Amino acid sequence: MITILSNNGVSGLTTQAELTSGCWLNVIDPSLDEIARLQELGVPQDFLTYSLDIDERARTEKENGDTLILVRIPYFQGETSDIPYTTFPLGIILAERMIITVCKRENEILQAFIAGRVRDFSTLKRHRFILRILLATAQKYLSYLREINKVVDELEDQLQLSTRNKELLELLKYQKSLTYFTTALKSNELMMERLQRSQLFKTFPEDEELLEDVLTENQQAIEMTNIASNILSSMMDAFASIISNNLNVVMKFLTSFTIMLSLPTIIAAFYGMNVKGLPFAESPFAFLLLLAFSVLISLSVGYVFVKRDWF
Repeated sequence: MITILSNNGVSGLTTQAELTSGCWLNVIDPSLDEIARLQELGVPQDFLTYSLDIDERARTEKENGDTLILVRIPYFQGETSDIPYTTFPLGIILAERMIITVCKRENEILQAFIAGRVRDFSTLKRHRFILRILLATAQKYLSYLREINKVVDELEDQLQLSTRNKELLELLKYQKSLTYFTTALKSNELMMERLQRSQLFKTFPEDEELLEDVLTENQQAIEMTNIASNILSSMMDAFASIISNNLNVVMKFLTSFTIMLSLPTIIAAFYGMNVKGLPFAESPFAFLLLLAFSVLISLSVGYVFVKRDWF
């Protein structure tokens, strides 16, 4: 799908039918015909291929006067997914007359611009618009990290009362998400540092300051991800040990209780044999005596287990 958008920083973002100078061409999961149309506009085929490759790393490239800025953006797949939060590439192509964004999926970052939730930006100021997209990407990482921390705190409370592996497997899903975040953020950081060393955003002081803000937000996201990942890894190890220990406690209790119940069973088995000479066999109070003896020996064994902390 190709959408042509434009604004001047004063009025809102509007959709238009024809290409104009300073417009924004938003491309989402293009068909083969749409890719051919973009190539007719002079967009290098490699730029489109890289942007649509789900495993492509963040970087910058130049070809025929056009510049590709490839950034990995966060994406929420849903709590039921094996990896609730993941990343995929967003290609930003700086052409001579326009900005083109190419992405495999609809995403919240670009939707925020289209829906008007991001204010005071202009598609005519192309460099600043790119920086606003990069800043929104870093802020979205921070937002998702806060959501992950909140879910992990809830799972931690559940784990304290559980002996099952379900909650531990849920934590593993978010550990995978943090791994994807760490890789993507470090890749984005290298790409942004390369942009900082280039002359692309040095025309206006405001752009340089905005790039500094982007780098700061991205670095903060990296640090938050590392902290969350380390805490989650330690928590999973600790709760794995706790679950194992809880299981051992249950097994110890069941084993001790089984031994206590087996002693009366052994005594009853002796008196169930058809042999002569068993103590109290001829007594009319044999059942009561054997019952009392069985209870006494079971309680004695139970007392020994309690004293030795086996029960």
